[in-house]
Amino acid sequence: MKWFCLPLALACAALAAAPASAPARARHRPPARPVLVELFTAQGCEGCPQADLALGDLAKKKGVVALSFSVDIWDYTGWTDTLAQPEFTERQRAYVKRLKLREIYTPEVVVDGAGEAAGLDSEALAGVIAKAGKTDAHGPSIRLTADHASVGAARAPARADDVWLIRYDPKPHEVRVKAGDNKGKTIVVTNAVRELVKIGAWRGKAKRFDLPDPSADGLKSVVLVQAPRGGPVLAIARN
Repeated sequence: MKWFCLPLALACAALAAAPASAPARARHRPPARPVLVELFTAQGCEGCPQADLALGDLAKKKGVVALSFSVDIWDYTGWTDTLAQPEFTERQRAYVKRLKLREIYTPEVVVDGAGEAAGLDSEALAGVIAKAGKTDAHGPSIRLTADHASVGAARAPARADDVWLIRYDPKPHEVRVKAGDNKGKTIVVTNAVRELVKIGAWRGKAKRFDLPDPSADGLKSVVLVQAPRGGPVLAIARN
């Protein structure tokens, strides 16, 4: 396995500098949906603290849903990640397979389930985010309330798409690492994901999905319609 530092500043700058669509064209387009940016990070990864801080800056950008998934692939080095869950590691492994990567690594950023960038390749990351922001939305609409998500009708997929519920803590989470490569460091994690639940399947017809109660107070929700096995994100809503 390998690690990369992840300077996201260039990606943030590229997103902010993206030219606006001409008003005449904008009137004929549906509103652009947010771009999903998933950071796969680990408290035992030496290069990850910088990525965690940079994600905090990216999360402030309009039109971006930036989430931090802690994975357990570095637990063997002596520190058990306090935020990691097996489901998060499985999600990253699905991306590794779908995107035909040689191996799993951290920190890694996956954008809209359709592209990824290695930590040191800030130019590539900026390009992936910019490309995702220009993609026309052909997926269904999602209306999200506190207890349910209503997915609208749209062109039916060849295979049923997954509907995911992601809950994250919007407050920065500080972790004092006491062992391993980051021993003595305090890591600040932004938008730490706490729940990842597949709540059903969408086949093209409008459908309502009831949401389970959150595991803790103060968590924010994101609902995705996503092609199966780590495929592209087709629709997204957040509260």
